[in-house]
Amino acid sequence: MTEQLSNNPLLKPVEELVPYEAIKAEHIVPAIEFLLKDAKELIEQLITLERPTWDNFIEPMEYGTGRLWRAWNVVNHLNNVQNTEAVRAAYNTLLPQVSELSTWLGLNKELFNQYQTLHDSEAFQALNKTRQRIITEALKDFELSGVSLEGEAKKRYAEISEQLAMTGQQFALNALDATDKWTYHTEDADEVAGIPEQVLAAANELAEGKGWTFTLKMPSYLPVMQYAKNQALRQRMYQGYATIASEQGDKQFDNSENIEILLKLRTELAELLGFKDFATMQLEKRMADSPMQVIDFIRDLAARAKPFAEKDMAELTRFAQEELGMSSLEPWDLAYVSELLREKKYAYSDEEVKQYLPEDQVLSGFFEIIEQLFNVKFEAIEAETWHQDAKVFALKEGDKLLGHLYTDLHARSGKQSGAWVANERTRHLHRGELITPVVYLTCNFTPPQGDKAGLLRLDDVVTLFHEMGHALHALLSKVDEPSASPFASVEWDAIELPSQFMENFCYEWPVMQKLSRHQENGESLPRELFDKIVAAKNFQTGMQTVRQLEFALFDMLLHQQLKEQTIEDVLKLLDEVRQEVAVVIPPSWHRFPHNFSHIFAGGYSAGYYSYKWAEVLSADAYSYFEENATENLGTINPKAGEHFKNEILAVGGSLPAAEFFEKFRGRAADPSALLRHHGMVDESSEA
Repeated sequence: MTEQLSNNPLLKPVEELVPYEAIKAEHIVPAIEFLLKDAKELIEQLITLERPTWDNFIEPMEYGTGRLWRAWNVVNHLNNVQNTEAVRAAYNTLLPQVSELSTWLGLNKELFNQYQTLHDSEAFQALNKTRQRIITEALKDFELSGVSLEGEAKKRYAEISEQLAMTGQQFALNALDATDKWTYHTEDADEVAGIPEQVLAAANELAEGKGWTFTLKMPSYLPVMQYAKNQALRQRMYQGYATIASEQGDKQFDNSENIEILLKLRTELAELLGFKDFATMQLEKRMADSPMQVIDFIRDLAARAKPFAEKDMAELTRFAQEELGMSSLEPWDLAYVSELLREKKYAYSDEEVKQYLPEDQVLSGFFEIIEQLFNVKFEAIEAETWHQDAKVFALKEGDKLLGHLYTDLHARSGKQSGAWVANERTRHLHRGELITPVVYLTCNFTPPQGDKAGLLRLDDVVTLFHEMGHALHALLSKVDEPSASPFASVEWDAIELPSQFMENFCYEWPVMQKLSRHQENGESLPRELFDKIVAAKNFQTGMQTVRQLEFALFDMLLHQQLKEQTIEDVLKLLDEVRQEVAVVIPPSWHRFPHNFSHIFAGGYSAGYYSYKWAEVLSADAYSYFEENATENLGTINPKAGEHFKNEILAVGGSLPAAEFFEKFRGRAADPSALLRHHGMVDESSEA
């Protein structure tokens, strides 16, 4: 190893924490290229083994290639949260090479034959069920990765795989840059009337003290849409957000061509592998059996939810006309009018609740609840991070270290929008030594101003609980083989189970008592205000449900298309879906697909339905806690938490999702819990 590589922080042993402060952009390419070469050489050695076993074949491969994937996870994370020009350039240089290795692995017949030989051997029968499942699933993955292809088809598969990776990355960069570059500045105090003081202070700081500068980042965008009295300002912000990365916005970031390329390549890839369409291919390893089953599931749920959505919309329109004198209700009015309606119906506002949710108190109570529920302990530790906002926690069970959690909670330039969790390092028992998981939890909340903690919206708190569900899935897994870890092998349409399950605790009184402290007088959230929040929990839940089903149906139908899709075809399909499912029809210039990163730059292509599919599981799982609630703690029942931890979180992907859910619940999932939790039950049927 050269001197340059020997001092490279990305090449630290996988057992150690990453020294983030030491990482410079110039470290990235040499480290990853070295690890790519090292991984390929290892595979070439392993495919020559005469009698592959778990110990001489799979374990060395998992550990050896684990160094590469851990380092690449770090680089990918920096690309998402610290997207400097230098990091972006390094990432874009490496992405084709990483994609090429992944494709080479999937197409490697000698490697496939080693798995098949092991599967057919007597040694396979002696393995535990988890290891048998890993080998069986790997053989399926090889088939889905084109291992049976020959000649030109094999070559074309490799080309498509690289093009898909690069085009998806460009889609994400266009969305990021279009969001970062868009601002609106005003010095007219009348124009910003109604916007909360904290938001105006941040906008004034961005404007360097001269008026106010607003952005499309959520801490700036959402409060304007909810509270700005000036309709023209709301329309300006709405149009900016609705046209991100499209020909209707800054044309240099237009994602139209990227969408067309991605859809064309996905269809071609599916055809190469012998599937009818891309959607069918994607469902090959999911709980759902077919695209039609998913479409029927979405349409059935939409048929049940749409009457409630229409009722929500009628109430909103009536309120706008009768109380606000608005002859018509435009899309940029919805959040504003909804907030006023909620204030009238339930006598509280989001802004009022925010005063009780300073970030430091929320986090303190949040960790306490997790600790009580799952019998674990978070300890803040000193460790190197990529930004001053990032914090590090060791998670322990008694004296035993379970893993590390890195949190990065605030919005800033150069950071992808949204909220997500990702693995840096996966749990692995290697030669008797346990390598514990390391997990990133990333959000985009309002940063603190001065010495005051940032205030969170209730939706932010729900997001935090959601993402922690994902993090706990990785951190509390007891699976010792990386290939059966939660994010590696839990079916995609079940991966949201723990995250959506955790959201429910935000509406429990014992929980809110721990989360809340008024920023001025220090008092906990009053019970009267909490009761209003619970009463309003299902406010406009019909509208919210059909909106998510709109995205899910659009995604699934889009990936069933066989003919080449133009951007006009894509927008036409979305319009048709809206006519069927939606109650809000946006303007013709709205360009939602151009910023739909979930399906064009993330892992949710032909998979957005997973949110609702998994919500059926999560709602029924939470029903178990409701059935076992205690008088003092409500659903924060440690016994129920231990059962959930052992039967859902700890098993990772060692069992099929349907199997581990039935072991937890004692039966298959009951869909009625979802509709009940959302208040979408006819009063007559409740009687």
